[in-house]
Amino acid sequence: MMQDINPRHAILIAIGIAILIALPMVVKSSFAIDIFVRILLFAFIGTAWNLMGGYAKQLSLGHAAYFGLGAYTSTILQIDYDVSPWIGMVAGGVVAALASLPIGWLCFRLRGPYFTIATIATAQALMLIFLKFRDFAWGAEGTTIPNLGTAPLMMQFENKSSYYYVVLGLLLLSLLVTWLIERSWVGYYLVAIGEDEDAAEAIGVNAPKMKRDIYMISAFLTALAGTFYTQYIYFIDPATAFSFNISIEAALVSIVGGIGTLWGPLIGTVLLETTSTLLQSWLGSSIGGVQLTVYSLILMAVILWRPTGLMGMIEELRQRTAGRKPARA
Repeated sequence: MMQDINPRHAILIAIGIAILIALPMVVKSSFAIDIFVRILLFAFIGTAWNLMGGYAKQLSLGHAAYFGLGAYTSTILQIDYDVSPWIGMVAGGVVAALASLPIGWLCFRLRGPYFTIATIATAQALMLIFLKFRDFAWGAEGTTIPNLGTAPLMMQFENKSSYYYVVLGLLLLSLLVTWLIERSWVGYYLVAIGEDEDAAEAIGVNAPKMKRDIYMISAFLTALAGTFYTQYIYFIDPATAFSFNISIEAALVSIVGGIGTLWGPLIGTVLLETTSTLLQSWLGSSIGGVQLTVYSLILMAVILWRPTGLMGMIEELRQRTAGRKPARA
């Protein structure tokens, strides 16, 4: 879908952004805002993952490693050195990007399921390392973020709507980065690598360099999400920061929405996170596992009947509609 945005699409995007900006002004429920924040957060993580797992089709299930590195870097800087999380967020992104170099060097030697397993192992290894570093990173107990009340310079706000705007900005940043990559020669090279890496190299694509570079960008963006989430919940520990669920969620929202597409992760997140959160809220623990069952059914339905994801279905409907118009003229 490497297309320039036409005026109609630009208008629709502008309307969508305007609605997102106005949403917290209309919706006053703290619970609803919390849902919106989580939807935007996982859409952001999914978009970051999609650069690597969608366009280049390198199925990484270890992005929690970069989420955790970003979270711990900014938290250590904040608590030990009184550095603003805004600066710590960028520092965490740089640390994650640099960490992706040796991790990528090792994991990219493998392909297919072996690559996937290797990425899982790296994230779990990092979690175990931080569990042992009790003096440096508070060990298994973790630590709470000092509550300073309203302190925008320290990324602490009185209401959740402010966090909403922060994560909305992060999501828009990731979408812009994805759009720029998608419409450039880099995007075409990534798609070529994803379709057939050997063939791509045969026509002159430097596959190792392309995968390394896009992995760094993906890791950097994922680390930003780690800092934000830590500041949002005011707590960090290895089990939370390096949770395998984060890696799984990033992949699933992209797969359901449509991998290798600009809007796929956002659409997939809206469906999955909204359904999961609402069911968990309505049912709670009264009927154990129901929300997970519904969640799984949605995944199976999309993967079995729409392997191209929801974006593929939307594109099919658009083409059918466009194909009928000339017949009526």
